[in-house]
Amino acid sequence: MPELPEVETVRRGLAPSLKGRRITEVLARRPDLRVPLPARFAERLTGRRVRALRRRAKYILADLDSGETLIVHLGMSGRLTVHKGKSEPPPLGLHDHVVIETDAPARIVFTDHRRFGLMTIADTATLDRHELFRALGPEPLSSGFDAAFLNEALAGKRTPIKAALLDQHVVAGLGNIYVCEALFRAGISPKRVAASIPGARAMCLVRAIKDVLTDAIAAGGSSLRDYAQADGELGLFQHRFSAYDREGEPCKKRGCRGTIKRIAQSGRSTFYCPSCQR
Repeated sequence: MPELPEVETVRRGLAPSLKGRRITEVLARRPDLRVPLPARFAERLTGRRVRALRRRAKYILADLDSGETLIVHLGMSGRLTVHKGKSEPPPLGLHDHVVIETDAPARIVFTDHRRFGLMTIADTATLDRHELFRALGPEPLSSGFDAAFLNEALAGKRTPIKAALLDQHVVAGLGNIYVCEALFRAGISPKRVAASIPGARAMCLVRAIKDVLTDAIAAGGSSLRDYAQADGELGLFQHRFSAYDREGEPCKKRGCRGTIKRIAQSGRSTFYCPSCQR
């Protein structure tokens, strides 16, 4: 599933064709994705100007001049592709489910082979209270996510730190890849009890999370399986993994002679170095 860096990269790629632009036409080629599209979906979007294009956790939010917000979640295999200019775009494929035309001019196509993605519309003014967002933790790149917050959020938690960081109530937008990478950078074992993190480790972990997300966004995210940027280009951060998907390979940390190990936690693969992550 695309994680925060991938979603933020897509948002940035969409901005020239959506932010400040008017939606001229919408084609919904099926009535549902993961859930049914909202009533009058195409009608509520057509003719509206996009006032802002934001991201919350792993969701892309397009605030409209109607006082509503288009909410997009890519799911496991969803992809948003922008075709710019007046030249004829490629023919639509079987899994191209929603098409949005703007006055950029541009065509934005939502493609989702597995249909685990989501598109819905909600009132902008009450978005923070929407069922998708009301229980989310802070954004990891925001000033609100700091060592003091993490100390409080992890106090008394007996779950492994890996599981705690994947809990969207603790911090929003983190996924398996970047939690593995951040824990590696911080030198913290994914098996360590979350309640043991507050203090110096929390300061180090917050810094590692922010750094790895910033680096991944700069690299266009990680292209594994279905993910691509809005212009169709692949992300490059997968070439810079230190832990994720490197089972059996030597640890990259200077002076460490350990080997990356894979274990299962909560049904997901965790990659870490037992020698230098404690």
